[in-house]
This record gives sequence, C-alpha cells and structure tokens, in this order.
Amino acid sequence: MMRDSLNTCWTIVKTALEKGLDMIAICDHNSARNVAATVRAAQGSSVRIVPGLEITSSEEVHVVGLFPSINEAQLAQDEVYARLSGTNDEEAIGYQVVVDEFDMVEDMEQALLIGATTLDIYKVVDLIHGLGGLAVASHVDRPGFGIFSQLGFVPSDLKLDALEISRHANWNSAKEKFGRPSNCPLIASSDAHYVEDIGAAYTEVLMADTSFEELRSAIQGVDGREIVRPCRAA
Repeated sequence: MMRDSLNTCWTIVKTALEKGLDMIAICDHNSARNVAATVRAAQGSSVRIVPGLEITSSEEVHVVGLFPSINEAQLAQDEVYARLSGTNDEEAIGYQVVVDEFDMVEDMEQALLIGATTLDIYKVVDLIHGLGGLAVASHVDRPGFGIFSQLGFVPSDLKLDALEISRHANWNSAKEKFGRPSNCPLIASSDAHYVEDIGAAYTEVLMADTSFEELRSAIQGVDGREIVRPCRAA
C-alpha cells in the first residue's frame, strides 16, 4: 500500500520504463487494491503489470502471490482481508492510500495491512494455487519475514514455485544456500517500497512474450523457457 506519496501508479510505470523493465509485479502487503489502477496506468506502454499481493502467513512468512488477472488477485485479497485483524494507526504506521490511474486519491485503506493473517503458510500457498497463481517465498535471505528466518527451512511438502532473493543477497552463494535445500528456482526482485528502488534487482527470463503463462513456463523451466539469472542494477 502506498505510504510514500511518490509511489503512485503512473510514477511506478514511468520509472519501470526508464529502467528498461519489461514486466513488473504490483504486490502490496496483504492487499491488491492498487493493482487495477496500475494496470490501467500502464495501458499503451511496453510494461506488463502482473497482478499480485504479498501475503503474511500466521508464522509471519511473506509469500508473494502472482496471478493471471486482476480478478484472481482481488479474490485472493478477499480471502486475506477475511483473515486479518486490527485497524491501521495512521499516526504510527502511515497512510495506506488507494489511488486511481491518474494518481488521484480514492480512499484510505483502514485494515491493518502490516499484520499477519490467520492463514498458515500451507493455506497461503493453497490459496494462491487455487486461483491459478504462482507462490513465491519472499526475500528468503533477509533476517525477518522470510521462510528461513521464520521456519528455518523450506518444508519438503510445501509446493512453492520459486524463492525470491533480495538485492542485498550474496548471489554467488545464494543458489547453494537457498536453492539446493528447496529445489526451487531463485528469482530476484527489487521489493521496492520507494520509487528509487524500482529495478535495483531484477531477473532475466527467457520467454516468448510477457504473458503470465510464459512467466509460469519460465519458472517451471518448460518448453524452452527458463530463469536465466538474478541481476543487480549497476
């Protein structure tokens, strides 16, 4: 959710274009309310917007759900909202702004999006997959809210699609440290909470186009599609 006044839909799209990014995901904490406006802001541009949200499990593990369309992301949000408690304290936490594609404020989200849901990590992954999405364990190298920091390992029966490493990771050792125990492909993203961080890390992917199904094929490593490498901006 947009707590930084510069983090508006058009600014995000404009910055992605300037950074040469072909595909970005919009994944607010426990919410998809700004996804549709960002999709509309990107219409006519070369940037493909992947609808998503970053769900906090009951164990306080962050899991990104990436979805084929806005509809699935909104359905996931409905399930998440039903399992969140608390009200946002704007003085302590900041405003949770919902905007339109012209960056005009439409609403202030009052749910406590920084909190954890009552869904355990298995139910989070099942929710994402049940809506045709991809489940990515967020920033697994970080000391907080990652699956290794919270659980200590990736359960062998947890059907994650990928693990995300942050721009702060030592990427030379990340595959050995995080990839081998989980047998999940590693991707990198900027996890940008501020405009200036967009594109700080990204993933080179071999795909025929920027469709969601091509992304799925690349993550699964099928039909000649593949994750090429995680990258850090120069």
